[in-house]
Amino acid sequence: MFKNILKILIIITIVLFLTYQYAIKIEPKWLTTEHVKIPIKNLPSGLKGFKIVQLSDLHYYPHTPLSLIQKAVKRVNNLKPDIIALTGDYIDREAEPILRLMPILAKLKAKYGVFAIQGNHDNSKIVKTALSETSNISLLLNQGVNLNVGQANIFLAGLTPNSSGNLSLALKNHSPNIPVVLLVHEPDLADDYAKDKRITLQLSGHTHGGQVRIPFIGALVLPYLGHKYDHGLYKIKQMWLYTTRGIGVIGPPFGPPVRFNCPPEITEITFY
Repeated sequence: MFKNILKILIIITIVLFLTYQYAIKIEPKWLTTEHVKIPIKNLPSGLKGFKIVQLSDLHYYPHTPLSLIQKAVKRVNNLKPDIIALTGDYIDREAEPILRLMPILAKLKAKYGVFAIQGNHDNSKIVKTALSETSNISLLLNQGVNLNVGQANIFLAGLTPNSSGNLSLALKNHSPNIPVVLLVHEPDLADDYAKDKRITLQLSGHTHGGQVRIPFIGALVLPYLGHKYDHGLYKIKQMWLYTTRGIGVIGPPFGPPVRFNCPPEITEITFY
């Protein structure tokens, strides 16, 4: 009996060790692309097939290697997006790595532009300046921009993170009947923004999908403002919300820098 119990304990230990090695060394680098098609009510014909590619939560340094971000940028460009949406958290705890990151993000290309917001980790003058001074990226801080897409128009708005987001200011120049895509770092704010019938789609990150997702249970740990809509596509009133798992990971003091059943994600969103 004792020998059988010992064998079981050894097997359990080996399985746990191998699982941890997989979660810390393999899955965090297993870059995936999610292809999401969203039906839009009364979509102008000129916007059918409109493609948005979303990147989020790079958390560059120390846990996310620059090589993974370079791979993600190359894959994003190969998708030939109409616009690219960067939804925050470019750095982890230190601001200076943004200076090494921006030359990589400067290679992003989209037909109608690359647009960015800040995440809750990006509250630094260095980060704001680096994003603002990168020629191919438009930083939206409670701001919006109208894009002419052939014979149609789409309005892209971006909010600052947490409670500092000002939707009225971001939609100040919006014209009636033009679809609005709203970039908001924290997904759970969607309950407030879905009350505004002008908003067609909200794109968010922040949660990393929980990084560890147990089958039939879901994420074990989620951040503030990321508990309700932690991963994937949701319909809230008339508004769609997509929450991406993001690219990077965070580590201590929040936990080990692992991913399990929750690989890093590039999101391709197509309207129809």
